[in-house]
Amino acid sequence: MADLKHKTGIIGAGLQGGRRAPPVNQNPGSQLMMIADIIPESAKKLAKNMDSEATTRWQDIVEKSDIDTVIICTPPHLHAEMSIAAMKAGKHVLCEKPFSRTVEESRLMIKVAKETGVTLKCGFNHRHHPGFKKAREWFDEGYTGELNYIRCVYGICGRPGYEKEWRANPKRVGGGHLMEQGIHAIDLFRWFLGDIKEVTGFISSAYWKMDPLEDNGFALFRTGKNQIASLHSSLTQWKNTFTFELSGQDGYITIEGLGGGYGVEKVGRGKRAFYDPFRDDIIEFRSGDISWAEEWKEFISAIDQKREPLGTALDGLKSIELVNAVYESSLKGITVKL
Repeated sequence: MADLKHKTGIIGAGLQGGRRAPPVNQNPGSQLMMIADIIPESAKKLAKNMDSEATTRWQDIVEKSDIDTVIICTPPHLHAEMSIAAMKAGKHVLCEKPFSRTVEESRLMIKVAKETGVTLKCGFNHRHHPGFKKAREWFDEGYTGELNYIRCVYGICGRPGYEKEWRANPKRVGGGHLMEQGIHAIDLFRWFLGDIKEVTGFISSAYWKMDPLEDNGFALFRTGKNQIASLHSSLTQWKNTFTFELSGQDGYITIEGLGGGYGVEKVGRGKRAFYDPFRDDIIEFRSGDISWAEEWKEFISAIDQKREPLGTALDGLKSIELVNAVYESSLKGITVKL
């Protein structure tokens, strides 16, 4: 069975690399072989913890013949170059969100994936949170009926010096907080609603000195069925908040918290009942964040089964298109039709 393991390399030993690495070795279907980071100490520290090699050259991972799968956890301006190089070397790629810095880069990545026949996935771990997995199960069973709207508030407070990080550098990223964090909610909107046809939005830099990037984004998304999704993505939410509500003709589902600083993750549901007492069925998930391990398990399963993973490269592209539509709407004062 050892020969069947997906021998994996991680490019980027920062926060995301540290989240992505443990599930690789914990899964019986994969093994972490090498970690690359331009900061030698970061690569060595994570590699030591993961019992793997360390390097400062990401090309070493691409060139290593026994590595067949690559996870990219770098700033977005490097995603396209690294993903394309890995795919041309015959390696499957899980690339962190946002998928790339621009729509054009994402399209090129998808083109290369088709040409090389490898599996390319965008990292959307929120789909694998237990609250969302249960919500999707209820939704697929028809619990809510046809959706009327989705409403999401997703906010965090930032940290001192945030404006000096790469996330606030427009040369390295394709957008501000809406692109960095709100994009998860936008992906979830599409997961439940399908394609979005119209976008109206506003962005602002309310506190953090990161112009032209935003620290707050407000947006409305409308489908061809006139279903509305609303989002407030904030970097000035002084108490971390996550709420996601699905409202349908027959009932509703709510997801609150994501664990950690967002509070206990829980999912609840209730039915439309005009005269009965309000009653919610609620499940709380008190374990640690298992979404990273669940996403990795699903990804390597998709590779083995030669199918599309949950959270495809196309999903990564579409989410960037929608964030850019919010930016265009805010800049021009118009509703953007897609």
